[in-house]
Amino acid sequence: MALAGCSSAPTAHGEVEGENFNAKELLQSDSNRMATLAMKENLESLFLLMDKLYRRNPAEWKKTAASREAAVAYVRIAIMERQPWLELQEKRDVAALSLALQPTFTGDRVAAFVYAAADTIITAHGGRTSFTLVDGLDPQHVFNAARNLEIANWILNSRKATDGKPLLLSNQAGDAQSNLSYEREMGKIIGRLDLLASYTTERYRRSVIGYGQGLVAGPFLQFLPVR
Repeated sequence: MALAGCSSAPTAHGEVEGENFNAKELLQSDSNRMATLAMKENLESLFLLMDKLYRRNPAEWKKTAASREAAVAYVRIAIMERQPWLELQEKRDVAALSLALQPTFTGDRVAAFVYAAADTIITAHGGRTSFTLVDGLDPQHVFNAARNLEIANWILNSRKATDGKPLLLSNQAGDAQSNLSYEREMGKIIGRLDLLASYTTERYRRSVIGYGQGLVAGPFLQFLPVR
């Protein structure tokens, strides 16, 4: 009875969900599909991080739009349509990331940081956000993108602006209250990139091994006579 009193009803934490079938999937291998889904999830994570950063740094979205929701929408459109972000001076990927994290940067730092992070990831994937049988990935570029985000995250949490304040308020840690949801979401992005890089490298390696196994085992895989 004591144990029953301490127990509680199971808490629902959601269910894994798959997407409905799309004819475009006929042009995708398993690895293409994995890369496409990982890209989608990484971009959604960045958009979630953008909203979190805007909530903690409201002065930033006011540099871009009349509301936080409008600023989020503008940045999202620029990323998805591969439009340049004016405040980044036509810089892309890691060059844009470096500029967004400079102490002297005076534009919307949240928009610039998220845009540059997304552009770094997309560039590492060959400039694509979805993949088919004719597309290939360079696993080293994907791996490098993960390391670049780790570096950018460290800079964001350690570097100070010219006024001595943090570049952006992201995580919150203290005796009274802690909020590390930003760190967890960034960790998910880095983890997906690392997994995809490892999977892509392994796929190419296994293809070579599979070809070799076929050459070795081929002579022994002959049909037997039945009459």
